[in-house]
Amino acid sequence: MTGGSRTFDLVIRAQRVVTAGGEAARWVGVRDGVIVAVEPYESAVDADRVVELADDEVLLPGLVDTHVHVNEPGRTEWEGFATATRAAAAGGITTIVDMPLNSIPPTVDVAALEVKRSAARDACFVDVGFWGGAVPGNAAELRGLHDAGVFGFKCFLSPSGVDEFPPLDADQLGVALREAASLDALTVVHAEDPGVLDGASAAHGRSYRDFLASRPRGAEIVAIATVVDLARDIGGRVHVLHLSSSDALPLIAAARRDGLRLSVETCPHYLTFAAEEIGDGATAYKCCPPIREADNRERLWQGLADGVVDLVVSDHSPSPPALKDLDAGDFGAAWGGISSLQLGLPVVWTGARQRGFGMVDVAGWMSTRPAQQVGLLRKGRIEPGYDADLCVFAPDQKWTVEPGLLQHRHAVTPYAGRLMEGVVRTTWLHGRRVDLDKQPRGRLLVRGGA
Repeated sequence: MTGGSRTFDLVIRAQRVVTAGGEAARWVGVRDGVIVAVEPYESAVDADRVVELADDEVLLPGLVDTHVHVNEPGRTEWEGFATATRAAAAGGITTIVDMPLNSIPPTVDVAALEVKRSAARDACFVDVGFWGGAVPGNAAELRGLHDAGVFGFKCFLSPSGVDEFPPLDADQLGVALREAASLDALTVVHAEDPGVLDGASAAHGRSYRDFLASRPRGAEIVAIATVVDLARDIGGRVHVLHLSSSDALPLIAAARRDGLRLSVETCPHYLTFAAEEIGDGATAYKCCPPIREADNRERLWQGLADGVVDLVVSDHSPSPPALKDLDAGDFGAAWGGISSLQLGLPVVWTGARQRGFGMVDVAGWMSTRPAQQVGLLRKGRIEPGYDADLCVFAPDQKWTVEPGLLQHRHAVTPYAGRLMEGVVRTTWLHGRRVDLDKQPRGRLLVRGGA
């Protein structure tokens, strides 16, 4: 695999390079920030700079995280573009797509999108794209957002947790899906049914078991069934966010067999933790939908193996420590969200290798497929023509998570003290090493490009 002149700005040589064809010894040639050659390791090299990776390092495509809540502007004290993208770069992520809520204003029209882009400009250490939001009454805004380059439309079927981003009912979801389908745009759905949630006991107190009962598996199943039924009638492309309940996997698989353009993601925390291990008052673990039991976790891993679950992204949803109610440990009062941008790759790799998966699998779940899902045509692969966004990863190095090492604005994490396998040693963006002590060089993306 080669391209043009044999002189390159940069060549990275490694005994282990993960490409679309698998893992092999290769060198990767870069010119003007783009991969222009991928050649056998032993072949001749002519480059301005040659970087030789250590024997214990693997070269991966830079990770693509399509589910990140940056929260700036409006709630920048929760997280901002500078801190979120620092954490992303430290974790081997070279592209994020920011969710439309938790910032003020939410990204539900073009004016709000421009406010968001202004806040992000010149502040990002990695490339950043944006989702638009679908809320009651804004269907007429979706085409403008689409034309302005958002990657699709996010909606909730149950309360989002912030008043300025209300949920859609089934009829409103149908309206949004029709508009999105007319644009061939992707609709991404937080799928928990409000009726099922209203029928469950309210979250309160320190008991994790009681909190889990307040977000039953049935809420996800009923909501996903609603999405599937509407997608059958309307068509279009639909994506289920942060799947927590493995009970929904047969429904999703059946919809796929019937030809629906339906995809699904899960998150590192659902693949790592188990409800049985979460102590009372441990609100650092609170997220919605919730972390479920160990057998459910293993079925999610099987869903990845079977290809029913397409990708793994963070759902990075930070907040100030006070909002996690860490002292009182009240699951009803605490904010539901887990910050994990910097940790996703080692977290997933630690669990994946224990279950017999390899680096090619992880790169597919966390780089290639997220890029494909949102139409980032030059991201997620080590191939000629793709951006030279790369991650140098040492998969065998063990380490323990210390919150003080995290680049997120607030170092609150349920992973604190957890032993991990795999360390991100270097991140490259457009063929240049990311240096967190220098000016950020990330670009703002529109659907399909920069």
